[in-house]
Amino acid sequence: MKMHFCIPVSQQRSDALGGRYVLYSVHLDGFLFCRVRYSQLHGWNEQLRRVFGNCLPPFPPKYYLAMTTAMADERRDQLEQYLQNVTMDPNVLRSDVFVEFLKLAQLNTFDIATKKAYLDIFLPNEQSIRIEIITSDTAERVLEAIQDIEKGWAKPTQAQRQKLEAFQKEDSQTKFLELAREVRHYGYLQLDPCTCDYPESGSGAVLSVGNNEISCCITLPDSQTQDIVFQMSRVKCWQVTFLGTLLDTDGPQRTLNQNLELRFQYSEDSCWQWFVIYTKQAFLLSSCLKKMISEKMVKLAAENTEMQIEVPEQSKSKKYHIQQSQQKDYSSFLSRKSKIKIAKDDCVFGNIKEEDL
Repeated sequence: MKMHFCIPVSQQRSDALGGRYVLYSVHLDGFLFCRVRYSQLHGWNEQLRRVFGNCLPPFPPKYYLAMTTAMADERRDQLEQYLQNVTMDPNVLRSDVFVEFLKLAQLNTFDIATKKAYLDIFLPNEQSIRIEIITSDTAERVLEAIQDIEKGWAKPTQAQRQKLEAFQKEDSQTKFLELAREVRHYGYLQLDPCTCDYPESGSGAVLSVGNNEISCCITLPDSQTQDIVFQMSRVKCWQVTFLGTLLDTDGPQRTLNQNLELRFQYSEDSCWQWFVIYTKQAFLLSSCLKKMISEKMVKLAAENTEMQIEVPEQSKSKKYHIQQSQQKDYSSFLSRKSKIKIAKDDCVFGNIKEEDL
């Protein structure tokens, strides 16, 4: 779904120290969504650029001299064009940097304070569950908590399980969710059963992906089980390959499924090895790996604004591109050589000084 942003108006404001600044009214699909300053959008663009590199559209330049009214109108048009262009990339739209900034900007604009609330969830079996949430929580996060606990995807220890049961009896949903977030594999994405070539070819596997790791519960040909964890920090690259089409006869109807594999290069005992996972959800797994890398880069960039990011050359181009095709999906995440510096704030209108923004 395409998001249409526009900035029809801007307003001059005065701060507590007597300085002046400009607020841009950002509208989404015709309705006021938030009001932001140029410096806020500039900082947001820097965060996006640390994740997505130079594939982002150009951001309006800073003016270090006094701005006229005509220049201010041009700045507003340029910011509007930037918002419209940056939202054309679905990867940007789904990123945490994009979503969290706009959510915070909206909360600040309308002075919406987060508070506790109750949410009734009606299940398909006609039962209902009431849980305590905060108003800034998304429905996805709440439903994920219910799903992980109910389906047994999360794996609490015996002590945690006893406390969770006690909180349920006390109807203390807040404490229940707080403890649930500490449970192993809570919030992980669990994929359908698949096969892999480790530690033996043809081994069955159930994958859980999250918290910068791939957790595999592997069933060996002799029916023994083994838990193996692959840390994303030791994954060099991965690729998805289309192997053909398979006829699935297990269900009530015969269906054709894509035969896919995802192979990744992993450092184990100081040696790089390739591991192969055969799953029809290979592209979903690849997207999860990209998401974890993106979140890790955002965290590192927030901790160190002078971080240098490098990417390897792809073919004859030095630009970083993420390409998807039906045949193969290649991904890598070495850092890119571009030092990121914090720019100074902007100057707007004739009598506004740079330090007042």
